[in-house]
Amino acid sequence: MIRTVLRNSARSLAGARTIVQISNKSSTSTKLLAPFQLVANPQLQQQHRSLSSYRITVPPEHCTPIKEGDAVPEMEFVTRVRIESDDENPFDWKIVPSSTLFKGKRVVLFALPGAFTPTCSSTHLPGYEAAYDEIVNELDVDEVYCLSVNDAFVMRSWGLNLGLTEDKTPGANGFEKVKLLPDGAAEFTRGMGMSTMWDVERGFGERSWRYSCVVHDGKVEKMFIEGGGVIQNSKEDPFECSDAGTMVEYLKSVM
Repeated sequence: MIRTVLRNSARSLAGARTIVQISNKSSTSTKLLAPFQLVANPQLQQQHRSLSSYRITVPPEHCTPIKEGDAVPEMEFVTRVRIESDDENPFDWKIVPSSTLFKGKRVVLFALPGAFTPTCSSTHLPGYEAAYDEIVNELDVDEVYCLSVNDAFVMRSWGLNLGLTEDKTPGANGFEKVKLLPDGAAEFTRGMGMSTMWDVERGFGERSWRYSCVVHDGKVEKMFIEGGGVIQNSKEDPFECSDAGTMVEYLKSVM
């Protein structure tokens, strides 16, 4: 005998479920009619999990910015450097410890949400590229770095797309002026407390919040954080204080 029973769902699951119960003298079995889900079957629950259950929440220590006077993270950047070769892709991998970029130096670092994105491409990086000579030659700064949670291939393509002049010297790591730092695994970004998850709002996933800073001998001398702090899945992408003009004004004020 086949009997169809319609019943209300449990509180934890919305909607009704249709269960077909097949009975005979020897056995009774229950089958689930798609697309409904049977509470008692954890395997089916696993198969039909909502996409939202795969989302990652950024832990507080990765999105609480470090302060002025704090040391920047010790980690390794995975980069590509030019080699002597006639190959169409004359590059090789090079691991660059963050300490080699910051120790014993005074550098400007600015970070942004992503290569090829509008504000980053139209204003943020071009502004520092235009101010590079003044910053390095006149304002007591050794180097200017642009960081994004992108890999080395994307960062180079972005720089070329923007017309930055590539340094073709063997061993060179990037471009002649602003140097692009690939933080593909977001290690430096997390260590700075600048990680933001933009999965719902933009579909980016984990990226860096927009900021700029002066790093002197491995410690933060001055920090400019957009919006006053890191916001998860922010609808806005503020760009008010991490620009090149604000940085130049600061550097001049402490000369």
